[in-house]
Amino acid sequence: MPDPADMHDLESFAPVLAGELPGRWTSAYHRHAEYADQFPLAEEVWDMNLVSGAVAAYVLGHDAVLTRDDGARLYITGRPGHPEEYLVGAMAPSGFEPDAFRGVREPDGIAVPDDPFRAAHEIASDLLPRYDQAVAQVRYNAAYPQPPASAPVPEPERVVMTWFGDGMLAAKPDSSQAATVLHEAGFVYDPREQAFVLSGDDTALQARAVRAAGAQLAAHGIGVILRHPPSRPALETTAVPPPQPAKPSTRTR
Repeated sequence: MPDPADMHDLESFAPVLAGELPGRWTSAYHRHAEYADQFPLAEEVWDMNLVSGAVAAYVLGHDAVLTRDDGARLYITGRPGHPEEYLVGAMAPSGFEPDAFRGVREPDGIAVPDDPFRAAHEIASDLLPRYDQAVAQVRYNAAYPQPPASAPVPEPERVVMTWFGDGMLAAKPDSSQAATVLHEAGFVYDPREQAFVLSGDDTALQARAVRAAGAQLAAHGIGVILRHPPSRPALETTAVPPPQPAKPSTRTR
């Protein structure tokens, strides 16, 4: 049942307010016989502040919905504990998927005085612009949905082959598939080097093995990088000053 202490004359206030708002609005008043009756409409309130807080915390004996000719709706109820104020909140537009509301800030409702003329001015200058902007964003999101986030592209696998001064070639694979290809091409795993090595005793055989391994690795989408080991820095030497020419000796008498 309505709270007998609620002195808000919402049934008279709502239609007068509808006539003062810009545009064409109609008013529908609802009296709640039970506490649960306040939720079917209140659940559509697009608010995370005053209005939703009042719905969650208080028994609201009645409400009103103002509907504009383009479908916009405003929810109105008396503000608990404030007999000279009403709460006005925007109602979410219907017919849109939840994804359309993602990233759209709720046009939180406001408290207005019980003077419908002043209330209409505050609604028109504050709540309605934010409401219309939020609805426009929802419609845009629905018309141009964001594509699903794609998974990051993994880095392509590569096998690094390093030539050494003695002609040996060492390869370090990152997967068992690459290791199998190297083994089948003639590379032998060396635990000390922690790499698959290929002797340089027969350069022709070595070249064929490298080409075969490269072709098979490429077929599996695995790249090959050939590197030479960094050259050793030259030994540090101390500069020797050039010899000074000998001074001619002079005799003294």
